[in-house]
Amino acid sequence: MLQGAFDSQEQETRRLLLTEELDVRDLPPAQRHEKIFSTYTDLAVREGFVLINDHDPKPLYHQFEAETGDGFYWEYQQRDSGEFRVLIGKNADSATTGKQSEAPF
Repeated sequence: MLQGAFDSQEQETRRLLLTEELDVRDLPPAQRHEKIFSTYTDLAVREGFVLINDHDPKPLYHQFEAETGDGFYWEYQQRDSGEFRVLIGKNADSATTGKQSEAPF
């Protein structure tokens, strides 16, 4: 069981239970977002997963923002050519705070 994420907006430590690493590099591009959102949908509040992708998933961030509002957590963990790792999770306070997170790029 992996744990730990820092939510800089709240300036305090938030814990996410990491359920898996989701490596989508071998999936056809047309299947990636469906798999990612399916994994996200299955999460409980304060759970997350690490997405591994072969390019910067910035468009995915905007899709999450459009579909979930501030209900998601997004933290880049690695930005290397050919390998991007992003912690994606469900926020615990999103339903009550109404705060919109700033894009992390």
